[in-house]
Amino acid sequence: MFRPMRRMKQQISVEECIRILQEEKRGVLSMHGEDGYPYAIPMNHWYNPEDGKLYFHGAKTGHKIDAIKKDNRVSYCTQDAGYRKEGEWALNIRSVVVFGRISLVTDEEKAKEIGIHLCRKFTEDEEYIQRELQNALPRVQCLELTIDHMTGKLVNES
Repeated sequence: MFRPMRRMKQQISVEECIRILQEEKRGVLSMHGEDGYPYAIPMNHWYNPEDGKLYFHGAKTGHKIDAIKKDNRVSYCTQDAGYRKEGEWALNIRSVVVFGRISLVTDEEKAKEIGIHLCRKFTEDEEYIQRELQNALPRVQCLELTIDHMTGKLVNES
């Protein structure tokens, strides 16, 4: 069902993919949009190592929610900041592509947990986090991506 990576020498391990998902804050969520056009948007994410799922948050209505309700199959891509080997100009970048099915989180306690973890990717300021949970969480729709397939690779820009 999913294609094997064409350039196998560049493939990174599942463990490395998970590390990148845990460390990076953002990526691009792609879904089937309207009239056959793809729809892709930058999103913050949280990878939960306990259940192996990705979580997001956003508005309760809009293009993203409409697209998900029509077809829950999505792709998510993220990459690290990269590194340069000494004496080289080219960046070495690790990227991860996830394919899976996304669903709306309806459980309020689960949504609160997701909100806390997403906030902590950006700050440890507990006062700020509690304020966000109180003020914004009621207006937020959390999303859960169950991973069907995941690949990652290391690319040298040269």
